[in-house]
Order: sequence, then C-alpha cells, then structure tokens
Amino acid sequence: MSLSRAPRRRSNRTRHAASAAAVAVVGALTLSACGGDGSTSSGSGGAKFVTGSGGISTVAKGDRQDAPKLDGKTLQGKKLDIDDFKGKVVVMNVWGSWCTPCRAEAPHFAKVAKETKDKGVEFVGINTRDDSTGPAIKFEEEWGVGYPSLHDPIGKLLLRFPKGSLNPQLVPSTIVIDREGKLAARYVGAVNAKRLHQMIDPLIAEK
Repeated sequence: MSLSRAPRRRSNRTRHAASAAAVAVVGALTLSACGGDGSTSSGSGGAKFVTGSGGISTVAKGDRQDAPKLDGKTLQGKKLDIDDFKGKVVVMNVWGSWCTPCRAEAPHFAKVAKETKDKGVEFVGINTRDDSTGPAIKFEEEWGVGYPSLHDPIGKLLLRFPKGSLNPQLVPSTIVIDREGKLAARYVGAVNAKRLHQMIDPLIAEK
C-alpha cells in the first residue's frame, strides 16, 4: 500500500507547484507598464530604461541586461534555444490564441517578420496560457505567422526575465533583444507595423 501512495503524493506536490507558478505568472502579467512618457525608471537590478511618448521602453546600449535563458519546445514540438540567434536582432512576442489584442497585432508581426528577415532579424513567439497546442497552431495558420513560438502554457519562461528589467507585463507584450543577446526594447500591449519598425530599425542600425 505504501508503494501506491507515494507516487500520488509526488504528483500532488507537482500539481501544487505548477499551480503556484501559474498564479505567479498571472499576477505578473496583470501589472501596468513601468514608467511614464519620457520618464526614466530603474528596477531592482539597476537597469535604467526610458518609456517614450509612443509607449516603447528602451535601454541605452551600455546599460542593457542579458536576456534570460529562453529555450524549450515549439508548438510543433521542435527544440528551440534563443541563444542560437545570437548575432541577430530577436523580436519576441508573448501571445495566446485566447487573446483578442493578439489577433489584432498578428498580421503586423507576419508582415514585419518578412520585411526584416534579410536584415538579420529573427521573430520568435512565446505562446502562453494555451493548455494545448492545437488552438495556437490554428491561430498561426489563420494569421499567416511563419516564425516559431515556444509553448509556455503556465508561464515558466516569463518568470525567467529579471525583475526591474524590460520584462513582459501583459499579454501581449513584445521584447526586442539586440545582437549581443541583451534586452533592448519593450512594448506592452498590441503593436502595429509602424511601432514594430520603431523598435527594430534602431537596433538593425547599431554597430
């Protein structure tokens, strides 16, 4: 009898841990954006960033923090590690198939991803709070999203972002990582093509 009970206790602990992580992520993703228009903010890690009038938060090149380790399996079950894109500008979109603003921004992501592919830019999604991959894959097909997305159903990857940094705070959020693998820009909320270019183009031009 003792042998049959032990696995159940471990399973319960695992479920509790997963639930706690999910609650933490939900709480983290309901915060408002840091800083006001044209203001400078500093987090606990000492990373200074400025949020401009367009809502885009940026960090000066010399003040940027390393992006966290972001790896796992895509919606299609393939392994993906953001470190493999070092040397390129990486645009990371946090999204969910259940998210109405994500539907509004999806065509813009598909368009700009094609426009910047030859300029050394890689787009990657983090799909969150979709328990199964089916709805998310259908979403990608519907909106012509051709780049991969890591499947992060309970938000474990989102918790890896340093506190006080350009971390995702809502769904959707967009984070841009520079060629050196550092957090360079963020927008909280749905973006359009113009705003994406405002985030990406200065990093393409960086030497």
